[in-house]
Amino acid sequence: MRYVLQVDFKMDGPFGEDMVTAFTDLAKSINNEKGFLWKIWTENKAEKEAGGIYLFETKMDAENYLTMHTQRLQSFGITDIRGKIFLVNESLSSINKGPFE
Repeated sequence: MRYVLQVDFKMDGPFGEDMVTAFTDLAKSINNEKGFLWKIWTENKAEKEAGGIYLFETKMDAENYLTMHTQRLQSFGITDIRGKIFLVNESLSSINKGPFE
């Protein structure tokens, strides 16, 4: 069983290549989180929103990351952080080219 964590929040920027420059070190550090498998970074400059879709090995890993990440975002002055955790239906996801064996 694997779990998806969906996080989004309001952010004034940076976006695009400026986001890459600003958050490359953070992106690399996420790879070291317990149970982390992958992340898709999301951004919407027009709506001033950012976030990500993460895949974790266990629900506890996703919950622990969400708690830590929420605190980190709050330390950056970001509020209104929305996080949701979902169990992945791997059988159906595989039919739609989900990255599962």
